[in-house]
Amino acid sequence: MATAPLAPGSTDRTRVRRLPEKAVSERDVLHRVLDAGLVGHVAVSDDQGRPYVLPVAYARDGDRVLIHGSTGSRLFRALAAGAPTCLTVTLLDGLVVARSAFESSMNYRSAMVFGICEVVEGDAKAAALDLLTDHLLPGRRADLRPHKKKELAATLVLALPLDETSVKVSANHPTDDEDDLDTPVWAGTVPLGETYYDAVPAPDLRFDLPVPEYVRAWRR
Repeated sequence: MATAPLAPGSTDRTRVRRLPEKAVSERDVLHRVLDAGLVGHVAVSDDQGRPYVLPVAYARDGDRVLIHGSTGSRLFRALAAGAPTCLTVTLLDGLVVARSAFESSMNYRSAMVFGICEVVEGDAKAAALDLLTDHLLPGRRADLRPHKKKELAATLVLALPLDETSVKVSANHPTDDEDDLDTPVWAGTVPLGETYYDAVPAPDLRFDLPVPEYVRAWRR
C-alpha cells in the first residue's frame, strides 16, 4: 500500500519557525504555487563545497518537479549524481506599505522542495521535455517538430520528488504599531503581477504568419 505524501512543513527542516502563522500545510496549495510559477532556483554545491544557486525553468509533473539543463553543466551533473538540493519558487503578489519601514513588507506565495534528483531517461525524457514546453509555452508543443537525437543527448532532465516541502503564504494588510496609527502617512497594499505584451515576430521569419491564437491567449 502506497504511503500518502507528506504534508508541507511535516519535517523538522521544513517547519516554518519565523512567522509560523504564514505556514501552509495543504498539498493542493503547494501544487498551485508551483503551477503558477515559471522560474525556480536550485541550490547545489560543487566538489569543493562552494554553494551555487541556479535559476531554472521547471514544471510540476504530479508529485515531482521537472528541471532540465545541459549535460555539459558540472552543476547539473552533480545533481544527476545525487547531490542534495533545495528548489525554491517565489511568487511576489504585492507590496505592503506600512507607516514605518520596519512594518512594511511583501505579499507572496513561496515553496521550498528538499531532496535528491532522479535522472529521467528514455521515452520518459522526451515526454518530460514536452511537459516542460507545455508549462512554459501552453499550446506550443503541437506546432513543433520532434526532438532531435542530438538535442536529447545534450540535455539532462531531472525530477525532484515533492517528498519534503515547505509552503509559506503572506496576504496581509499593514500591521502598524498602535502609536503609529495617528501618523498622517498613507498605508495600504500595492498589488503586483506579471503580464504578457504583444508578441514580436522573429526578424528571420520567412513566412507571413499571424501570431498563433494560443500565444494571444497567454495570460499571467
